[in-house]
Amino acid sequence: MSASQGKILVIRGGAIGDFVLTLPVLSALREMFPRTRIEVLGYPHIVQIAAVGGLVDEAHSIDARPLASFFARDGELDPAQSAFFEKFDIIVSYLYDPDLFFQNNVGRCSHAQFHVGRHRPDESGDLHATATFLKPLERLAIFDADPIPKIEVSRCDNEPGAPGFDEAGRWLAVHPGSGSESKNWPETKWSELLAGLLDSTDVNLFVVGGESEGEKLARLADGLPADRHMVFRSQPLGELARCLKRCVGFVGHDSGITHLAAAVGLPGVALWGDTSFEIWGPLSESVQTLRNEAGLAGLSVGEVSAAIEDLLAGKAH
Repeated sequence: MSASQGKILVIRGGAIGDFVLTLPVLSALREMFPRTRIEVLGYPHIVQIAAVGGLVDEAHSIDARPLASFFARDGELDPAQSAFFEKFDIIVSYLYDPDLFFQNNVGRCSHAQFHVGRHRPDESGDLHATATFLKPLERLAIFDADPIPKIEVSRCDNEPGAPGFDEAGRWLAVHPGSGSESKNWPETKWSELLAGLLDSTDVNLFVVGGESEGEKLARLADGLPADRHMVFRSQPLGELARCLKRCVGFVGHDSGITHLAAAVGLPGVALWGDTSFEIWGPLSESVQTLRNEAGLAGLSVGEVSAAIEDLLAGKAH
């Protein structure tokens, strides 16, 4: 396919972290085909990250009801959705499709080259997730692509609708949650850490989280000085990415938000539990990962606080 012709579609479901770790695929396609239209199909609240960062020309929702028939054997295909797939020359899919129902149905209405990638890496191996997701691009003669997720977004400052960042202040983004409670540092330690940081540094706290973390965020924010913290809960990920860009650093768990913060270029501290770091760990050299043989609970407040203070002083590992 000529770099000035055709259209490419990348299909990616999964959680926030899965999508962020697939960003190198979009970056590599953009670099190889700079004048080709690239679109993405996925969960709308997640794939907006790529659109905000300029990695794709358009994002589409995989939740659209007419798409349901594409996941059934010999489904009765919606004409509009069929026409949608027909316009692409290359389709790269990371959907879990063990019976090939989706792939075969797309093949009924599209002559696109259809390349399949694993929806998750092989956790019995040691190949990092980003390298796994880049594998299908080798069939497009794309080798040695940059595996580090990166996204360029404009900084969120004091503009209409933006959080009340004080231009003179420094903000540290903290995400005390994750997709699983087993990946979370104890809440009591988070509470001690945040109070201690406000006492020992001049940094303000930008506390972020999703819908399921609302009660935890409220408990942690309770008692913190109103002029030293903000809570940013369940906001669009594109806006969160821009707000993270405004911060001086980030601290969080093994989570999609940690990967997002790393992708926008924030130096950070990641509190890591039992998940394979070799497969899922942040690749950014600006992110320090703290682990303990006893698990997350074994990390002391003093150890985490020291790593954050080094980060704030520009001494991060």
